[in-house]
Formats: sequence, structure tokens, C-alpha cells
Amino acid sequence: MAQKIGRRFEGKVAIVTASTQGIDLAIAERLGLEGASVVISSRKQKNVDEAVEMLKNKGLEVFGVVCHVSNAQHRKDLIQKTIDKYGKIDVVVSNAAANPSVDPVLLTRESVLDKLWEINVKATVLLLQEAAPHLQKGSSIVIISSIAAYNPQPAMFIYGVTKTALIGLTKALATEMAPDTRVNAVAPGSVPTNFAAFITKDEAVRKVVEEKTLLQRLGTPEDMAAAAAFLASDDACYITGETIVVAGGLPSRL
Repeated sequence: MAQKIGRRFEGKVAIVTASTQGIDLAIAERLGLEGASVVISSRKQKNVDEAVEMLKNKGLEVFGVVCHVSNAQHRKDLIQKTIDKYGKIDVVVSNAAANPSVDPVLLTRESVLDKLWEINVKATVLLLQEAAPHLQKGSSIVIISSIAAYNPQPAMFIYGVTKTALIGLTKALATEMAPDTRVNAVAPGSVPTNFAAFITKDEAVRKVVEEKTLLQRLGTPEDMAAAAAFLASDDACYITGETIVVAGGLPSRL
């Protein structure tokens, strides 16, 4: 991949949340390969250290901060430590998400509803409140939604609803933060990360999911990273308030 990409983020600083594995680690790597100084974060110091070492071994400029996005002090520290080290913020990719329940909507406990809303939606708003004063003119925010936003599936109903909310949040923030900051979203399809390991545990399930896509395959973290990097870059300078579905042709209409 490094031989095929440009350097669209030379001199820019990018924060990527929940970025020590899966899709957002791939996004952090892609932004770094394209020249960005990347700040990664996760809840556990061990995970942060391992991801930083991996990216640095690839020659990238990367800085790691422990951040549980539902923790107010952690959010403040993530932004402040970024400013202390790099002096500005050009890109924020908000990815942190949870799906702690497979219950039907009307059987979901209130505590679970609160956790899903707090991590999947509210934390993005609160993080951007911290980041906004430091965003540069021409900055970009990329929010990671999901194909489930358009058609929530059983065992992921409430999770899907929170991802639908992120599409609305993207449009609201795009209006509020224009013209200096663009806000867009990526809605990944089926990607066999740890978060969605159920897709690959059963070969029959995987085959069914693959056959539902027009491209007859699952997505990869690198597929999602390419889309996020496009939206964050100046190549998308006239795009804001939009959600790009990266799902191999799965239906995606509300």
C-alpha cells in the first residue's frame, strides 16, 4: 500500500480514537503513510504501546495516549497532549464504539442503552467540543458510522440505531462547523475485525455475508482506511455532511 499512495497529509496532525486495532488502526497507519503526525489512543496502555511500536517500526510519526472516550479527563488529556506535542489539530477520526447487548430493543436494559449512547454517540460530541478550539482552518472530521445505520440487524438493533444517529450528527456538525471544518462519515460494511469476529467464526455465516455483497467479498480495514483518508484529505475539499458507504454494494438507503 505504501507504494501506491501519495502524501496528502504532509505537515498535518491527526487524532484517531480507539485506534490500536481493526479499522481505526488501519486508518491511523494510512494517514501516517501519507505524511501525517498521528495521535492514536485506546483504553489500555499496553495496547497503545504495542500499536505505537508497530507504526514507528514502519517509519511513521506517531504518538500514543490512553483514552477511554467516556472519561472526561481522558478526553481532555488526549487533546491537550496532542497540542503540547504538535501545537495543532488538522484531522479527527472518531471511531470508538461498543455493542454490549444482543437483546431485542424492548428487552434492552436502561444501563445498556445508556452505555451505547454514551460511547457510540455522546463521546464523539464531547471529544469534538474539546478539539474544536484547536482545529485549523481547512480541518476535517471523519466519523465512523456503519452499514447497520441504514438497516439495523437482529442482535445489533440498538447499536445500529446509534450508528444512524451518527449520520444525523455528521450533518448537524457539518452545518455548525462550516466553512472552516468539514465533517463527513464512513459507513463500513462487513469487516472481519475483532469487533465483528462473529462473521468469520462460522464459514457458513461468512459465505452468506459475502454473497450478499455485489463484490462477493468482505471488506478489509484497508478498504475503510482508504475511504476515511479520502474524506479527510483536500481531495474531498468540496464534500461535507456526507456519509460514504463502503460495503461492497450492500443496500444502503434509509
